[in-house]
Amino acid sequence: MIKKFGSVDKITKVPSAISRAVPGTIGKAVPRVLKKRSSYLYFWQKRWFFISLAVGWGLLSMPVPDGLTQQGMIILTMSVVATILFVTEPVPLPTVALMIIVGQVFLMGIDSKEVAKSMMSDSVLFIMGSLMLAVAVVKQKLDTRIAWLLVRVTGTSTARIAFGISFVSGILASFVGEHTVAAMMLPVGITLIQLTSDDPKKVRNLAAVILFSISYGCSVAGIGTPSGGARNAIMIGYWKEFFYNPTNPETFIYLIDYVHWMMYAYPLFLIQLPFVTLILLFTFKPEYRNLSRAVVKLRHKVEEQGKMKIGDWAAIVIFFVTLLGWIFASSDYGMGTIAIFGAVIFLASGLVKWTDINSGVNWGVVLLYGAAISLGLQMMETGAAIWIAEHFLAILSPLGADSGIGLWAAVSALTTLVTNTMSNGAAVAVLGPIVLKLAVAAEESPIVIGYITAISSAFAYLTVVGTPASTIVYASGYLKTTDFLKVGWKMAVASTIIMLLGAYVYWPLLGV
Repeated sequence: MIKKFGSVDKITKVPSAISRAVPGTIGKAVPRVLKKRSSYLYFWQKRWFFISLAVGWGLLSMPVPDGLTQQGMIILTMSVVATILFVTEPVPLPTVALMIIVGQVFLMGIDSKEVAKSMMSDSVLFIMGSLMLAVAVVKQKLDTRIAWLLVRVTGTSTARIAFGISFVSGILASFVGEHTVAAMMLPVGITLIQLTSDDPKKVRNLAAVILFSISYGCSVAGIGTPSGGARNAIMIGYWKEFFYNPTNPETFIYLIDYVHWMMYAYPLFLIQLPFVTLILLFTFKPEYRNLSRAVVKLRHKVEEQGKMKIGDWAAIVIFFVTLLGWIFASSDYGMGTIAIFGAVIFLASGLVKWTDINSGVNWGVVLLYGAAISLGLQMMETGAAIWIAEHFLAILSPLGADSGIGLWAAVSALTTLVTNTMSNGAAVAVLGPIVLKLAVAAEESPIVIGYITAISSAFAYLTVVGTPASTIVYASGYLKTTDFLKVGWKMAVASTIIMLLGAYVYWPLLGV
């Protein structure tokens, strides 16, 4: 529309000459026309903002449904409005985060101190610390060396590099946790993108393929082991609490350990990996099928850096100490605290300056994730999440989806819906007791239903705030919120089909 109207100078030059010949006519009309057109353009660009507000007003004007509190209705309305704004992005995403904060205080009457406390969780500290560590890794140019090692194995084909990134990210994330690996691999992905072209517009699709290879590689891997994510440990805890009786040997199967979990879930992760690359290449079609030019530049950069210096080795030591802290000490001190501690060491040692951190970290993403965590917490505390789960499952019986594979698919769909609006750990914490009780009532195996719930909680492919891995790659600035929807639904469908086939064909072989 701007091109159609042209520039203001071009529009006003000719009429101004005419107005001198005919005083009091066109000269006054043109500014009014321009102002009117500018107003139309503004409202068109912001239309989804006003639509979301209208939707919110409409929902709040409705009677509160049975079983749902007024507070629960408000938080559901806020979630709907936030989701619309996340997807359409008529305003900067940090603005949505600020709206969530303001909404909790003014609409729900929650004390501002409580809202602030709910935002600054260990997960938010982890996002902040991880982005700081990523800046430190780039500053030491370790990302170029890691990228060089990767392409030496995969070759220069874009498809092979993408698969190599998702494979390395996945294998590491299955044991360490997706948060850590995404933070470690992000600088590597950005290095390959920037060496291909300095203009983000020329590598739009390539950037999406590489960055989503990191994010989705980590996400599908999180199901592989109990240490792959908090959701897995939460489900194991529910199994033990609800079903295990040490005096009854027949209940021993419900005491799932590390090896048993890997037997059920790790093959599903490995099967999903090739589909990650295929779906990404089909969806975005990268501008470059071969990254040989980027690899040549990468090799020159590594050669120019020469041998590893003391500072390089010190950075590696600091990073691996942080990594070991995540693995062995996070249960005592929290992953966020350890990430911040690693950033502190980098700053104190002088390997990175605060000006580098301040300019390199996307603070808006930190704010966004904090607000999303706070919103998910209120979904649980107000009972809104449980209300959604119970009403969703109540629909299953008339549809014949109250048993067998129909029930499995319904539980997976419900979990996928919930996990895209709150953290996967919170999703399993809320849904776990409901679906396990449902399994008993439907005479289904709690093991199968439990695994389906825990694994489906990893299908948070649709939103920026679905998982920390998605939030971290979005912080690069190369992705849009609509990109997550564009490819996310395909990933969700593919992952669900693979999981249901595994539950139907493979798990019975293990004695379920």
